[in-house]
Amino acid sequence: MKKKTILFVFIFAVLIGAIGLYIFYKINPKNNLHETILQTLSGAKGKYSVVVEDLKNGKKESFNGNKVYGAASLYKLWVMAETFRQIQNGTLSKNETLSEDINTLNKDFDISTESAELTEGKITSTVRDALKQMITISHNYSALLLIKRVGLSNVAKFLLKNGFINSHIGGIPTSTAEDIAAFFEKLYKGELANTKYTQEMLDLLKAQKLNGKLPKYLPKEIVIAHKTGEINYLSHDAGIIYTKNKDYIIVVLSESNYPPGAVERIAQISKAVFDYFSTKN
Repeated sequence: MKKKTILFVFIFAVLIGAIGLYIFYKINPKNNLHETILQTLSGAKGKYSVVVEDLKNGKKESFNGNKVYGAASLYKLWVMAETFRQIQNGTLSKNETLSEDINTLNKDFDISTESAELTEGKITSTVRDALKQMITISHNYSALLLIKRVGLSNVAKFLLKNGFINSHIGGIPTSTAEDIAAFFEKLYKGELANTKYTQEMLDLLKAQKLNGKLPKYLPKEIVIAHKTGEINYLSHDAGIIYTKNKDYIIVVLSESNYPPGAVERIAQISKAVFDYFSTKN
């Protein structure tokens, strides 16, 4: 009889504990990443997708992660990776000089005169400098120079080879938060290049100059390797946040009628996620 009573008390205690934990996590968003993300999206107008992955244990939260968006300048991540792949296999040198007439690039990439940033002259750059300009300040014509050199079809093959099946480079580039997060996970793990070129890609992303979104409300000492993207109604930011206790990936893609509001929302989401991990630690 005593054994049965002890067993009953034990089961009852476990049950009460489980219920207590459930209630605690539901009413304390800081202890629940999913709730934290939902709370930051409360009242948001437009469409948002958020993926956060803890790189220490592989746990991931995905909100509308498979929704397809115009990739905006996030496609430059793929161009960077394919460029380094070709550098690594010896078919391309960082010191090679690339040069092309602006008008030719506009025609080759079907950029109309009305939407073109540049309409005349010539752009000349080494591969090294084009990579830096493309990633750190999102220079569009540096990206076009590199695409013309490495080949659009090779960038498309890079996407297929790495399993980014919801991402496309031809025409208007498109992607999902899940695919962009998978890109950063592979980069972080060194699966896109050898150790040397993996580090060079991360260093370029850490040198990002456009820091009004994910980094905006984070402590200045926090290191972030990220890439932004914006065009028309789209505003994105994605990258790796390095902290003392853990590193994590955060991807936020958005489409709204008021992009400046989305920029602020992305910054708020990033701060909430950072606070969540800081509290957990």
